[in-house]
Order: sequence, then C-alpha cells, then structure tokens
Amino acid sequence: MIDVAEQINAVSRKLGSRVFGPGEARVSIMSQAYDADVDDVWDACTNPERLPRWFLPVTGDLKIGGKYQLEGNAGGTIERCDPPKGFFATWEFNGMVSWIEVRVGPESDGRTRLELEHTAHVDDDLWAEYGPGATGIGWDLVFWGLTNHLAPGGPAVTPENAEAWAASPGGVAFVTAAAERWRLAHVESGTAEETAKAAAERVTAFYAPPPED
Repeated sequence: MIDVAEQINAVSRKLGSRVFGPGEARVSIMSQAYDADVDDVWDACTNPERLPRWFLPVTGDLKIGGKYQLEGNAGGTIERCDPPKGFFATWEFNGMVSWIEVRVGPESDGRTRLELEHTAHVDDDLWAEYGPGATGIGWDLVFWGLTNHLAPGGPAVTPENAEAWAASPGGVAFVTAAAERWRLAHVESGTAEETAKAAAERVTAFYAPPPED
C-alpha cells in the first residue's frame, strides 16, 4: 500500500464557487501527478475493465449522452468527453445531482496530472455541519485507489479490501490527515478557523468513527 503521508502530500486541494445552473454552487478541485503517461491514466479512469481494479464496477453506455452507474454508488449522464483530455458528467447519488469534470494532461517532467472538479449546490446547514471533507475525503480515497493501481506491482483495490483498510490504523490515519487538509482548504477559502475545525472533527468521526466502548 502507498504511504499515507506521501499520498496526502501528493494531492492538491482547493475550494471555490461559481454560478452554475439554478444558482451559486460550491466547487472542490483536486489534482495529483502520476508516474504514467496520459493514455494510461485516461484508460484507468474510463475503461470498464480497469475501473473495478481500483474504484468500483461500472455499467452503462459509456459515451456522450450515455448513462453510467457505479456499483453501490453514484450514477449519471456523460455530457461531454474529449479523449484522452477529459470528460464532464453528472454525479447523481441519494437523490442529489452534482457535476464532475475530469481533466488529464501531461506535466513537463513526463508525468501526467489528473484534475477533478466537483461542482455541487450544497445546503448551507449541511456545509456548516461537515464542510468540504464530506465529499472531499471520499475523493481522496478514490485518488488513493488510483495511486495504488498505477504503482508498479500495486495491489488490486476491491470494495472489500478498501473497506477493511479504511477501518485499519492506516486507514484512520489517512482519513484524519485528509480531513485536516480539507480543513486548511476550508480556512483558505475564507471560513473562520473554529468553524472549519468543528466541521473537520465531525466529518472525521463520520468516516472513521471511534471504537465503541
């Protein structure tokens, strides 16, 4: 498995907002550079035979206008796709609709950068309760899976072993560190320190609940 600190430090995280659809939306942006070429990273993110080896099984019509469904998770519609540069799709889960844009491009050092932009209309009370880590930590876990997949000799990541790892000391350390990075991004976006800290503590407890007595 990839070292927790190494993976946390490899990902950049920032927050923003923009008018999208019916109103102001919150935007979370993550990116990481991988030691792989553009075609390999693109294939890892779009090939239905590879996705189950690091993320989740996917079904559907994986083309522009087609519907997709991740097993036990989100589904949606692929609205734009420009292989191997990126795609834009709805992200529909638990009756809520948000949008994801994935961009893939070469770095000057020969690596490939993957950038994910997640745009959502989030209720102010829910945002105050859990902050950006509510979805951000989930995406951090996705980036962790891709890192393992692309690493030479990296282990296959299945829903079962990912769940077991998340409950392990290493998984708890990962979630805690990711929540802290999202807290910092929250503060950098203009949120009061105490508000961001309280949200980070709540979202950490959600993803990594303390053991019962």
